[in-house]
Amino acid sequence: MGIVLGDNSYGKAENRVVRIYRDTPRHEIRDVTVSTALRGDFSAAHLEGDQARVLPTDTQKNTCYAYAKEKGLREIETYALDLGRHFVDDVEPVTGARIAVDERTWERVPVDGRGHDHTWVRRESEIRTTVVEVDAAGATVVSGLKDLVLLKSTGSEFAGFLVDGYTTLAETHDRIMSTSLVATWRYTGTEVEWDKTWSDVRRILLERFATVHSLALQQTLWEMGKAVLQAHPEIAEVSLSAPNKHHFVVDLSPFGLENPGEVFHAADRPYGLIEATVTRD
Repeated sequence: MGIVLGDNSYGKAENRVVRIYRDTPRHEIRDVTVSTALRGDFSAAHLEGDQARVLPTDTQKNTCYAYAKEKGLREIETYALDLGRHFVDDVEPVTGARIAVDERTWERVPVDGRGHDHTWVRRESEIRTTVVEVDAAGATVVSGLKDLVLLKSTGSEFAGFLVDGYTTLAETHDRIMSTSLVATWRYTGTEVEWDKTWSDVRRILLERFATVHSLALQQTLWEMGKAVLQAHPEIAEVSLSAPNKHHFVVDLSPFGLENPGEVFHAADRPYGLIEATVTRD
């Protein structure tokens, strides 16, 4: 039985790139973390230590910064496509590239009822994401978001579940439902209004989370994904991952107090993890 080199790639992970647009007195900001990974015939580097076909990861880092100026950094999907196509088309040994971009959101500081021209405050939790794959066959784009923390104080149940000898959980028809949502969606092509579509998908996810009377978090994810696909034919599938951020009613009876679902202990772990992909047939 022989030993051979399997699939491999290499790149520069988590390059922090901030682009400020100063074309007008009202500046714009894009703040991203970019990771590159290149594929190709790099067996000599692994088997013999021969770097002749290896584009240094430092060069990949430099390209991320240079392209933020040369090509611009506005819609992260376009930026990632530009990078991926450059590595595949312009660097001879490279046959495939994976570009992952996470974007942090900055909001303008309000001054006298108007957002300031060049001062922002960062929205800490939520991250916009994209992963672009480029090879000889073309390009695929998967966009999304992560760490979107949601909570609804009613409109959620959990009852009628399977019970065995180890079950202690009581049924409930009125509970807090909270999660830190991760959502990704795969596009059917690359001719997309990226910012507009991303914003509308986010809106749909939030609205369905709020308005679906949930009999289970699984049902809520299904309704969220289905609504996105119904509204956006340019999206092939939606994948959702939702940790159940449990909130337990605190027993206040030892203190002579009633607690009709008003005071809770927010537990961070362990947690239920519900995941689903909603796709087209």
